[in-house]
Amino acid sequence: MLWQALRNRQLEGLKFKRQVPLDGYILDFICFEMRLIVEVDGGQHSQSQRDAERDRHFAMKGFKTLRFWNDEVERNIDSVCLAILVEVRNGSSPANPLSCDF
Repeated sequence: MLWQALRNRQLEGLKFKRQVPLDGYILDFICFEMRLIVEVDGGQHSQSQRDAERDRHFAMKGFKTLRFWNDEVERNIDSVCLAILVEVRNGSSPANPLSCDF
């Protein structure tokens, strides 16, 4: 469901890729230009030490990781997309602001 919103540069023209292998991990979605990783997790990820280690690993490489629950994506995809846009705006340079169409 989230891939339908992110694919083909539909979200602010950002290029997201899905199921990308990187550094021994499989990332759900990644936008390399904004150094943003988006993960959609089920209940098995609740308080996962492996996820925390993975997030630290990518943070050390300059990536920000956003995590959403599966049911959150299913129930309110618009708020998930808005949260992604807010993070993109916070990470964008003032000389190149992104507009929000929501």
